[in-house]
Amino acid sequence: MITFDRRSVLLAGGALAASAALVRGAHPAASEDPKPKRTLRKAVGLGMVGEGATLQDKFQLLRDLGFDGIELDSPSDLKQDEVLAASRKTGLLVNGLVHSKHWGAPFNSDDPKQRAESVAALEHALREAKVYGAQSVLVVPAVVDGNLGYDSAWKRSITEISKCVPLARELAVEIAIENVWNNFLLSPIEAAQYVDAFQDPIVRFHFDIGNIVAYGWPDQWVRILGPRIAKLHVKDYSRKKRDEQGRWAGFDVELGEGDANYPAVMRALDETGYSTDPRGRWATAEVGGGDRKHLAKIAAQMDRLLNA
Repeated sequence: MITFDRRSVLLAGGALAASAALVRGAHPAASEDPKPKRTLRKAVGLGMVGEGATLQDKFQLLRDLGFDGIELDSPSDLKQDEVLAASRKTGLLVNGLVHSKHWGAPFNSDDPKQRAESVAALEHALREAKVYGAQSVLVVPAVVDGNLGYDSAWKRSITEISKCVPLARELAVEIAIENVWNNFLLSPIEAAQYVDAFQDPIVRFHFDIGNIVAYGWPDQWVRILGPRIAKLHVKDYSRKKRDEQGRWAGFDVELGEGDANYPAVMRALDETGYSTDPRGRWATAEVGGGDRKHLAKIAAQMDRLLNA
C-alpha cells in the first residue's frame, strides 16, 4: 500500500498549482473566458421617430439605421393594415406594444369602471400584439399616491391583470410589467415576488434600466429578476443632475453618460443569459427622439453600450 503524509500532499499540490500558473502565463488567452456572443436586437418607440411622411417612411428610416424593431402604443389610432404593410415592406418588426390606458385608468383605481376599462384595453392590446407578431404588451400595473394605497394596489392590480392571463396564454403574448415612477414595486425582490404572484410564466417583467438609477442599481435588478425579464428599455440617468436640478433632470443625459453603469448591466445580462439568447432578445431605446441624424446617434450609442 502506498501512503502519503500531509507534507508530501501539500508540496505536490503546490507544484501542481505552480505548473498551472506557468501554463496560464504562457497562454494567457486560455485562462480567460471569451467574451460571450451577444444577440440583442435594437428597437425604438414610434414616438421617437421625428422624420418620415408616412408610417412606412418611418419604418424604413429605422431599418436603414440598423434598428430591428419598433414599439407601438395600443390601443391607438394606428390602422392595423398600415402597420402590417409597413412592417412587411421594410422588414422592421413590431417587437412590442405598450398598454396605453394604464395612467388614465389604472388597474388599482377606486372606480370599478376605470379598472374595467384598463382590462378591456389590455385585452385589445394582447389581440393586436398577436396580429403584429409582437412578443409582449408592456403594462404599468398600478399607481400609488396619497389616495391609492400600496396594499390595495398590490391586490387590485393582480386581480385585474389576472383576468387577462388566460387570453395572453391562449395568444402566446406576454404581459410584461414595467418599473416606472409610480411609487410601486420599489425593490427588485418585491418586483420578482409580484411577477411570481401570478403563478404563470406568461406574466414577466419589462425592465427599464434608466428608471431604476434614481433609487437603485440596475445590474442588481437584472440578477434578481433573472429569467423573469421579458424586455429591456434602454436609457440613462444622472444622479448629479437629479441632485442639482431636480428629479426629472436626471434623464437629461446622453446614453452612456449617466450612472446606469452599462458595463455592469451587460455583465449581469450575460450571466442571466438574456443578452446571449440565440432567439435575439430586445433592447428598446426610450429617450428623446428626433430626425435621422439624431436617431443615427442613438443607434450608435446603443451599439456601444450593448457591447460594453
